[in-house]
Amino acid sequence: MTYEDAEQLALDGLAPRKRRKRTPVAKTPAAEHPIAQVVLDVQATHLGQTFDYYVEEQYSDAARPGVMVRVRFGGQRVNGIIWSRADTSDTPASALRFIERVVTDGVLVPRTMREDITLIADAFGGTRANILRLAVPPRVARVEQEQRRGGSTERESRAKRERLIAVEQEFFDQLKTQYGGISLLRDALGGSRFQSFVFDTLPGSDHWRRCVAWMVATALSHNRPAVIVLPTMREVSDMVETLQSIGLRMFARTNASSGGYDGDIAVLNAQMSPAERYRAYLAASNGRVPCIIGTRAAMYAPVEGRALFLIVDDVCYQDADGMMPYANARGVLRLRAKAHGGVFVAMANSRSVQSQWETDATHVGETPVSGFSTPIHALPAVTKETSPWIRWLNRDELARVADPTIGARVPHTAVRVLSKALESGPVLLSIPQDGITEALSCSQCHRQARCAQCTGPLERLRDGSIRCRWCGAATVQWSCPACHNERMRVVRVGAAGTAQELGRLFRGVPIVISTPSQPRGIVPDIAFAPQLVIATPGAEPRVRGASPYECEYRAVAILDAWTSLYAFGIDAGVDTLTAWMRAVSLCAPRSRNGQALLLGETDPVLAQSLMLWNSPHLAQTELEERAQTALPPVFAAACVWGRRSAVKTALERIGALPGGDMATIDTVEGVMPSVLGPVPIPQPRTIDTRELEVTADRVKAIVRVPQSGRAELALRLRNASARHVAAREAGELRFQLDPKERI
Repeated sequence: MTYEDAEQLALDGLAPRKRRKRTPVAKTPAAEHPIAQVVLDVQATHLGQTFDYYVEEQYSDAARPGVMVRVRFGGQRVNGIIWSRADTSDTPASALRFIERVVTDGVLVPRTMREDITLIADAFGGTRANILRLAVPPRVARVEQEQRRGGSTERESRAKRERLIAVEQEFFDQLKTQYGGISLLRDALGGSRFQSFVFDTLPGSDHWRRCVAWMVATALSHNRPAVIVLPTMREVSDMVETLQSIGLRMFARTNASSGGYDGDIAVLNAQMSPAERYRAYLAASNGRVPCIIGTRAAMYAPVEGRALFLIVDDVCYQDADGMMPYANARGVLRLRAKAHGGVFVAMANSRSVQSQWETDATHVGETPVSGFSTPIHALPAVTKETSPWIRWLNRDELARVADPTIGARVPHTAVRVLSKALESGPVLLSIPQDGITEALSCSQCHRQARCAQCTGPLERLRDGSIRCRWCGAATVQWSCPACHNERMRVVRVGAAGTAQELGRLFRGVPIVISTPSQPRGIVPDIAFAPQLVIATPGAEPRVRGASPYECEYRAVAILDAWTSLYAFGIDAGVDTLTAWMRAVSLCAPRSRNGQALLLGETDPVLAQSLMLWNSPHLAQTELEERAQTALPPVFAAACVWGRRSAVKTALERIGALPGGDMATIDTVEGVMPSVLGPVPIPQPRTIDTRELEVTADRVKAIVRVPQSGRAELALRLRNASARHVAAREAGELRFQLDPKERI
């Protein structure tokens, strides 16, 4: 027996089964537009283009642009969205594969949504697959069957429109006496061209909701959809309640025998269950729900036509995606409004620096995500009437009224005001943050106890000794430099410590604590009754009473205002004013004896902006400072971070290092380098040893360019990232356009 004839011996029953070779089934390409250009669910930057596949004749009608398909890519099967159909392909015919099957029956990503996704990806330096991952929820097959049932009749639609017109007219009659230029916004909501607005709202527990409801009613009465992005789900719940009060219905299961879903308002939130989110997405995609409301996930709502795109509190840090390309809600909504020929509105109590920059037509240039916006501000007399009496109790003011407790956390003047307010209703005390930390102050003049060497704050250890928090030096025989007193008192900072301190000042008064870190958590609402409420920013309970006048606090006090002087971040001042205005807006107006107190030292510009309810004052001051330091929004910026070698290579490839065309910028102070940094940054939270090795020696750099060069910067950064991934270069490399925290 030759070597070629040899066989492997095998026991009976264990011999390998001989498989028959199957002849592949012949597939015929579609007669019309046989090529499908597919965006695959592959997140690698260098694979961001479309890939061509043959469409089989039997799938020709179902494989429409916008549907989800299953294809083979490399050695695996992946999902993708057909972006378009074509007659020819640049790929050789021998290398083209057929689409294996069509996954969805209907169009999942409409044409205008595909165009928006392309614009968003280009504006923020990502790929269409990056945006699809965030915009399109995971598919739930049973939900698609529900969308074929239910729906409103023509008579119901006509009656609903007539009701909205009446509500819109009623709200507009009230708002036109309060805001200058409100007619411009009303005309834009019914017009045929893109317009952008910056809306500064008046104080009031529910005033901003009535303004949003008016805009939604105006848009829907003109048969135009509305997309509303809010900071948290608390605001979403409040807004849904207001919209329901004007006759709109939540998208929910109907009582019909078919068991379908119908409604006017759908909530889109990343924390929803897959079925609920997919149901809301399909309803918006099919045009069955005209109003989409939610957190930042709602910015990708697939609406058609000249829609209203509105964002509330655009300075919030929650409004940026947590994955590549880290798009922010304000830029996405404005970009989409411009692409749709709709209306964009940035609404807030505290105007952001970006909004302030857009309201000045003398220097604003058009970019994909910014441009001129028309400001809408309340009339001065109305602002004074609707806001409470706001007082800043700093050292100078307390000395003027001869308060003996200058330096105390809650001086006697504030105690008298709050005690008077407690006679008629609840009082809110806003603290900057929760915790169990302690501070030391003089027991006589209440000045904060500080180190004699470095002026750092002192702390008491468990063994009773005193040391400096900054330099660690031990402190003995301390005496106050102001009054020479030798005794100190403990000031507990945080919700629990504040409650103990206030319990001694307001004996017998019920105290409610509303913070995320406390056992009870965030208290959603309280009854209208005399009680003290201690809350951190964003956790303020709503007051529920029998009448509108019993749905507000009688007084509001901002504690520890001095912490604003040590806040980090480029937007620290605006963020602080936003938190303060949000708390003060829950107070009764001065016509009903409402009072707000700002306790402690702070920036005078910040205090004046709050007392006068004039946030553009702070925003303009910040803008002038950023023009001198060449910071956004005067200049466009991108944050690049990762391994030091990878960041350096990326900066060189985009031309930001010396010798490149983006190496310098022209500012009012002269020519400056465009790059800030790189500076070391800590490792990310991880338990993967391989990730720890990849992310070693992490640094971050800021690249600044003129606003006219923002689009080019996004393109260059995407190309540099794609080259880094395609070449399998070592180390982490990421970037973000328009980051909130730039330094």
